[in-house]
Amino acid sequence: MIKGVYRMLVNLVDPFGVIRNFVVKPANDFAFSLFVHYKNRTTEGVHNVRELLLKALIVLFAAAVIIWTAVFMYITFYYTYMPAIAHMRPVHMQFKTCDYVKGPCTYPSAHVSLTKKQQLLMVGQPYKVLVNIDMPETPQNQDVGMFMVCAEMRDQSTSLRGHSCRSAMLRYKSPLLNTLITWIMSPLLILGIREQKQVIPVELFSDYLDEKTYPVTDIYVEIQNKAIQFYEVNLQITAQLSGLRFFMFHWPVLSATVGISTNLFVILLICLLSWYHWSDTAWIDEAREKYRTLKLSPLSETSKHSEVSTTRADTHSFIDDEDVSILADVREFGDESESPSEGK
Repeated sequence: MIKGVYRMLVNLVDPFGVIRNFVVKPANDFAFSLFVHYKNRTTEGVHNVRELLLKALIVLFAAAVIIWTAVFMYITFYYTYMPAIAHMRPVHMQFKTCDYVKGPCTYPSAHVSLTKKQQLLMVGQPYKVLVNIDMPETPQNQDVGMFMVCAEMRDQSTSLRGHSCRSAMLRYKSPLLNTLITWIMSPLLILGIREQKQVIPVELFSDYLDEKTYPVTDIYVEIQNKAIQFYEVNLQITAQLSGLRFFMFHWPVLSATVGISTNLFVILLICLLSWYHWSDTAWIDEAREKYRTLKLSPLSETSKHSEVSTTRADTHSFIDDEDVSILADVREFGDESESPSEGK
């Protein structure tokens, strides 16, 4: 009903269809084409944004992988190449006492176990071996004067790998200097913050090199004086760094920057060369054709040999059949020739 009324009104307004054909229809087509155009542009824009985001994510992921790979390579190299700077071990001195003598009857000595399973010291790295003796400034120690400290480096089979003896003594202080220090430092001495003692470092080895086949596992320390007094003794093994190790230890930020940058350059160079190599697929097609020819060549030869053998077999079979047929004819002819003679 509504459509009929609408058509009647349109026919009354535009009976010849001029407005509809030359005004309404072009305007409708133009509006529709404009809508389709902007719709396509919007769809292309959405696709472009998606592709841009996808490419950005791929680039960010690749950059993160490359950067973390470079960092991981530097960290691995650092912990593999750099040795432990210092190793500290307590030295528990042992001695025998005597009833008739006040104090020890033997030299204080100790056995220090460095390691049992793996090698403690890095091969090719020089080490400084020190024995630090914490000695009180008692009159007895001052009367001792100089004394000897010896050490032996042994491997797991208790074979001797190094031996050294060094002399040591307390730092000299005059009675006047001792009195002045005591009066000045008396508050700290009373509170227990300071003590009247000295730590005597005895350098036993200045550049000790460990061996790979016979690593050092035990150290034997001996103080060759019976009257010496001490609080505690420590063994200190310090790496003597030089060259690249010295640079990496004392300037860690700069060395890390240089190392990671070098790793990034190498990784990017390898990636670019690999991309350039794999983007050119001509060599892949050539290799594929060569592989096909190599794969098919023995088959062709075998097929040729099989064809030759089959042809030979066919020829032989043909000749044999012909010979058989000739012999059969001869036999028949012989039979015919013999039959009339027999009749006669």
